[in-house]
Amino acid sequence: NLMADVTLEAADKVLFTREKRHADICLLNHGGIRAILPKGDITTRTAFEIMPFENSLVVIALKGEQIREIADYLIKEKKPHPLAGMEILLDKDATMIKDITVEGKPLEISKIYNVATSDYLSNGGDNMEFFKRGIATYDLDYKLRNVFIDYFKSTDTIYASKSLRVITEKQ
Repeated sequence: NLMADVTLEAADKVLFTREKRHADICLLNHGGIRAILPKGDITTRTAFEIMPFENSLVVIALKGEQIREIADYLIKEKKPHPLAGMEILLDKDATMIKDITVEGKPLEISKIYNVATSDYLSNGGDNMEFFKRGIATYDLDYKLRNVFIDYFKSTDTIYASKSLRVITEKQ
């Protein structure tokens, strides 16, 4: 959650400054996280250990139907990919999507949503083919690792939200 939340916030600031648009969602991949955030002092080295890759932050404008594909992908994959700005409500068997919200509002199929992600995923990495069907791409010229370095420098005490982003109905 922390990675997605921090990335969404950074993407929103940069995208708004450059394009006068807001970032709505962030989707990263769990495989891009290579270490845990340790308790105690955080250094630049910590950011390099967590994210050793040279991935850049991009925002892809996707139609609501591709946002639905993101939800389908996450349910099929059953992996804890970092997600922010979006919630998916599943039936009690965790097999069927009952509801999708973006920033607390119901998903609109005809609406365009700006999704922050890595350049690796935007090119279809981890089989995230829905990103290739984006209607616009905004390269923010900001390494994901640097997003975290900047966040660590500006934050005294780090708190990670434990809110659920993919929720299964109770039995």
